[in-house]
Amino acid sequence: MNQKISFGVSTWLWTSPFNNESIHLFPKIKKMGFDAVEIPVEAPELIDAKVIKKALAKEGLKPIICGAFGPTRDLTHEDPAVHQQCFEYLQQCFDLCNEVGADFVAGPMYSAVGKARMVPPEQRKKEWSLAVENLHKACQMAAEHELSLALEPLNRFESDLVNTTEDVVRLVEEIDHPAAKVMVDSFHMTIEERDLEAALLLAGDRLIHVQVSENYRGTPGTGLTPWESFASGLKKINYQGTISIESFTTEIKELAGAVCFWKNMAESQDAFAKEGLQFLKQLFHEE
Repeated sequence: MNQKISFGVSTWLWTSPFNNESIHLFPKIKKMGFDAVEIPVEAPELIDAKVIKKALAKEGLKPIICGAFGPTRDLTHEDPAVHQQCFEYLQQCFDLCNEVGADFVAGPMYSAVGKARMVPPEQRKKEWSLAVENLHKACQMAAEHELSLALEPLNRFESDLVNTTEDVVRLVEEIDHPAAKVMVDSFHMTIEERDLEAALLLAGDRLIHVQVSENYRGTPGTGLTPWESFASGLKKINYQGTISIESFTTEIKELAGAVCFWKNMAESQDAFAKEGLQFLKQLFHEE
């Protein structure tokens, strides 16, 4: 595997929402052997970019900024005022990226997470068109900051709009802007894709970020995910970005409820991160 690949972990594995105090995780993350840290931006007002930048530099960690998109940040909402709230939030994320040195904002920013309904084809078409139109505007904003958007498909239980790599590639093509890119998450892929390698080949050079966990959201390498197919797909497209472990903890009740986490998925969150990283490095022949 190309040596330019790097490995990261989301702070959601330990805490939520990310704030200035969350930088206490950075030394541990670096010591474990990670190259990057995913920072989920749930509440921008809790994050002082200068504090985060200094902490990242101290540990030599690469930042990845992930957006959090709930009902008040929904680009397919019927009320344009909600779209504006989302644009204002994305502007804060873009400013944070520029301040800390991140290259893109990642996430399922086409709609609100958890918006999974059976709607008439006409409404589905209308919401898809809204996503395309509003994401083109978001891409224009991102481009002004020399950034990209990494658009993430979610499984059918979390979104009714973009579930597969085929869906997100179609979305990117219709947005038709150079800043529109793709990210994938192995957890969602194991629910929605028939063939992980084929899905990654379809994403191709549009793919700029990858998240991983097991099919049950546990430690990579401990479940049913066809990892050889996953690794083969990334190798064939010469993926050179970051592969980040993303999962959650039952200690944070609000987030745990939102992602249906009723029990912890490892003996400890630290063990989750360490053992997951060890597996990924072996899978990608980085050790």
